[in-house]
Amino acid sequence: MDQIALDELKFPTGKFKRPESYTAEDIKSRIKIISEFPAFLSKEVWILDDESLNYLHRPDGWTIRQLVHHLADSHMNAFIRIKLALTENNPTIKPYAEVEWAKLPDSVDAPVEWSLKLIEGLHHRWEVLLNSLTEADLKKTVMHPEHNRQMSVSDLVFLYSWHCGHHLAHIKNAKKFKNKF
Repeated sequence: MDQIALDELKFPTGKFKRPESYTAEDIKSRIKIISEFPAFLSKEVWILDDESLNYLHRPDGWTIRQLVHHLADSHMNAFIRIKLALTENNPTIKPYAEVEWAKLPDSVDAPVEWSLKLIEGLHHRWEVLLNSLTEADLKKTVMHPEHNRQMSVSDLVFLYSWHCGHHLAHIKNAKKFKNKF
């Protein structure tokens, strides 16, 4: 597989680009993506059998099952990062080893329904929180030590709305290719 094709499988919706600025409407549209995501995710995976849940999204990538569990892990971290930004003064967030988490038994073997339920509840709470944010709240920050930079709440909203579509596209690709790359 050539590098261009592999990059397209890695980033089917393109790499995340942090916006230079945003409007209230931009934030509102990103919150809508986050709030609607659980339904779109469930629609893609709820009827899949075990064989299909083990389709990879790219060669040497994660299975659909691992992607669903990763989304739960990642979005729990995102929710907590936003809450930290809102309640502390520029806290340093704790990165986590996503690749290693995806290898743990709960990511490799657990039923996706568990994470689908978790994501549904989490995204309801996240939507309530995000819809309550003021302009001042959106400017509050966390320090990301891996990237050695501050990230505002608005950055996190944009990043995780992108993250929803990014992994949803991975799941659609896995279903399309059925491990035949």
